Amino acid sequence: MKVLVVFAHPEQRSLNGSLRDVAVGELEAQGHEVRVSDLYAEGWKPDVGRADFPSLPADARLAPAAASRQAFETGTLTPDVSREIEKLLWADMLILQFPLWWFSMPAILKGWVDRVFAYGFAYGVGEHSDKRWGDRYGEGKLAGKRAMLIVTTGGWQEHYSARGINGPIDDLLFPIHHGILYYPGYDVLPPFVVYKADKLGEPDFEVTAERLRERMRTLATTSPIPYRRQNGGDYLIPSMQLRAGLEPSEARGFAIHLEQATTRTLPPAADALQSPADVGAPAS
Repeated sequence: MKVLVVFAHPEQRSLNGSLRDVAVGELEAQGHEVRVSDLYAEGWKPDVGRADFPSLPADARLAPAAASRQAFETGTLTPDVSREIEKLLWADMLILQFPLWWFSMPAILKGWVDRVFAYGFAYGVGEHSDKRWGDRYGEGKLAGKRAMLIVTTGGWQEHYSARGINGPIDDLLFPIHHGILYYPGYDVLPPFVVYKADKLGEPDFEVTAERLRERMRTLATTSPIPYRRQNGGDYLIPSMQLRAGLEPSEARGFAIHLEQATTRTLPPAADALQSPADVGAPAS
């Protein structure tokens, strides 16, 4: 398997850096090919601007989506973006690794998505008609590939439970899982989440590292999150509303978009031992 790890943490000696090394080491030990895009180390440019579209006339108004489409179709995306797209096409498996800062990914990783997921590549593909609404949500140019998140957070696991003050972790990660990864076609695996990350002691780290190694050993066999395919018949087109009565009566919110919407728990590999730091702590 060919695996791309997109790593977003500014400190190589962080817990995230150690977990990245564990994941890459295990993947290579299993015979997989691994590439790492280390966004902070590489000085990744996170913001979208005119410099991203060198063929855009100086007097033209910048419409980012239209400019992205034109650049993708004419092969005039900037070299850094083109290299990342090539990596995505090369990889069978994408891993996004980051600390949860303010309930989302760090800005540099969001900027990687903004720039690399170009119009005509990750979105804006396929026909739009009364039977289909583009190739997205289970279809698209990245269909047939797998993706997952490795996430650290300072908060307790209880804080991210169904009744926790921070909201369920599945809901917080839904915009990334469903809106960024499933949208262009990835089969999205359950995340590997480390809670109370900033106080993880050495014995606890070894337990967590072994759980992560086990997840790396089972990337090809782990069942993906069972999101509904947009064009599979469950949604009305073009309103994109889920047909009434398909979800179990107890399903609410994002859970209605699961093919069999039930109360889900993360796999054992996601349940790391915990430490009492606050959400968003940048040292994780």
